[in-house]
Amino acid sequence: MPPVAPMLARSVPQIPDTGHVEPKWDGFRTLVFRDGDEVVLGSRNEKPMTRYFPEVVEAVLAQTPPRCVLDGEIVVVTGDRLDFEALQQRIHPAASRVTLLSRTTPASYVAFDLLALDDEDLTGRPFAERRARLVEALADARHPVHVTPATADLAEAQAWFTQFEGAGLDGVVAKPLDGTYQPDKRTMFKIKHERTADCVVAGYRPHKSGDDLVGSLLLGIWTADGRLQHVGVAASFPMARRRTLLDELRPYTDVALGEHPWGDWADQSAHGEKRMPGAVSRWNATKDLSFVPLRPELVVEVAYDHMEGDRFRHTAQFRRWRPDREPRSCTYDQLEEPVSYRLSDILPGSTTA
Repeated sequence: MPPVAPMLARSVPQIPDTGHVEPKWDGFRTLVFRDGDEVVLGSRNEKPMTRYFPEVVEAVLAQTPPRCVLDGEIVVVTGDRLDFEALQQRIHPAASRVTLLSRTTPASYVAFDLLALDDEDLTGRPFAERRARLVEALADARHPVHVTPATADLAEAQAWFTQFEGAGLDGVVAKPLDGTYQPDKRTMFKIKHERTADCVVAGYRPHKSGDDLVGSLLLGIWTADGRLQHVGVAASFPMARRRTLLDELRPYTDVALGEHPWGDWADQSAHGEKRMPGAVSRWNATKDLSFVPLRPELVVEVAYDHMEGDRFRHTAQFRRWRPDREPRSCTYDQLEEPVSYRLSDILPGSTTA
């Protein structure tokens, strides 16, 4: 019965030879609980997401066993790529908007584990058995319900790691075949891309514990038409480093917001098109996302996994200052482009117009 915390993965630098590797889907981790006509979609934080994805509920009712618990990912496809930004927009408080988005940006469900079937609890069984039972249980499933592809061939897994990124995937996951299902434990292995980029530090947010600590650095990259695009943040620092960072940033705070490249952040109409860093959080309307502007003269090298549109998909990791780089040289030209790959080759029937 829900809620159940999903089993987690820890990052490793190389793909381990566990005998099972599958794509790492860039979506919302979701446990599906079905009991007859009742379906509950549980998120990673164990909160129900059922109301946001009525088309997934409908597909589950049509294509899964009458009593089962599945582990997988809800994804949205735009064209021939995963579209995490469109997926985020699906979380909306208005029922009319939820209904509209279920038609205009419908979601799919990719299953990769089977926790229970009929009256049988499978969490204590080895993953090899759960995988075989999953394939059998969803043998007749069709889009938008899928069983994730998998391989035991390490060379093929390495090829997937390189190729699938072009379809918007997040890397690969390796799972021990003899492993039981352990909620909230990091017993799987995730392998993600890591690249570096030089970015302009155009501002910072104070830490939640006080203004004498840096919470996150706001990163920008210059576009071809001369705009400093907000591309994300670097935020993972030890507490002692947060204090010394403030000393390093203080000399650059003598800039008026009106003279700053992000000076129009207070104009709410700017947020939708330009993604300015002062926007209200769509997940927590009470969260203060205001920032301290800095003269855009500092350059930092950060590590990132991949881009989602014109931004870093996840929080970037601080590597080092780059005093040798001119801020205006931090452009999109430096970023590596993944090889194009058709998502329909991974998930048949998923391509949209």
